[in-house]
Amino acid sequence: MGQVEEMLVQLAPSLGEPQGKPVALEGGITNRNFRVRLGAEEYVIRIQGRDTQLLGIDREAERAASAAAAAMGIAPALVAALPGGLVSRFVECTEVPVEELRARVDELARSLRRFHDSALQLPSAFWVPDLLADYAAIVAERGQRLPAAYERTSATAARITAAVPLELPRPCHNDLLPGNIIRALEDGAILIVDWEYAGMGHPYFDLGNLSVNNDFDDATDDRLLQAYHSEPPSDASRARLKLMRVLSDAREAAWGVAQAAISELDFDFDAYANRHFERLLAAAEARDFEEWLAAA
Repeated sequence: MGQVEEMLVQLAPSLGEPQGKPVALEGGITNRNFRVRLGAEEYVIRIQGRDTQLLGIDREAERAASAAAAAMGIAPALVAALPGGLVSRFVECTEVPVEELRARVDELARSLRRFHDSALQLPSAFWVPDLLADYAAIVAERGQRLPAAYERTSATAARITAAVPLELPRPCHNDLLPGNIIRALEDGAILIVDWEYAGMGHPYFDLGNLSVNNDFDDATDDRLLQAYHSEPPSDASRARLKLMRVLSDAREAAWGVAQAAISELDFDFDAYANRHFERLLAAAEARDFEEWLAAA
């Protein structure tokens, strides 16, 4: 019996007997997701990948963040947490096109602010310099070498975090890729999924991560900051956002390097890392970068 089937057996007494076979859902690199029908309702079973704790994933933090976000109405309802996975209510949805996301960035900014301002205390921290050190150690333990760009990336991250320190950690999502933002077809609500990297971190990392991963332009960034702070953005807030865009790329590049060392998936993690190395180092070498550090 496979892991999904074992979970279905555990869920049947509370949610109902399985109706048909589980259907694998596309997307996701560190987990596998299945759409299932139990009784009269449909759910998503999320099977955790192997060795994901090495990537800085805390499954209790994921569970707590998913539950809190669902209670706020910004994530699908969390139904159950089982050893090896989570179960949430299935939502008929679609990914949000970049044009629509830009148009609705105010809505997303307010959702993130609510989550950041909540009293939720997650059991793990999320801070990119710590991740870079941890990922480098993973690569070394496996007898592999870090790419040449890694040292420069770590130095760049150190300069950014000195300018924008983590003074008051708040609950954050930390992985706002396009695929993790969906629109519910029933009511059109924007929802955030995949909370596995949730941790106590810097709210501006969420903003920068959202911005760079979804190709926001300066005007959209200003609207994001305006909605998040309920006031016009300052030069300092603009600079912090720009720096966190670069820090997001540092995280993504280092994540790709670590995944290349530990993952068994058929995915070109080296190419993924290189794309982010190139973008962040280009940004760090631009004249604007020094101005952002000064303004932040």
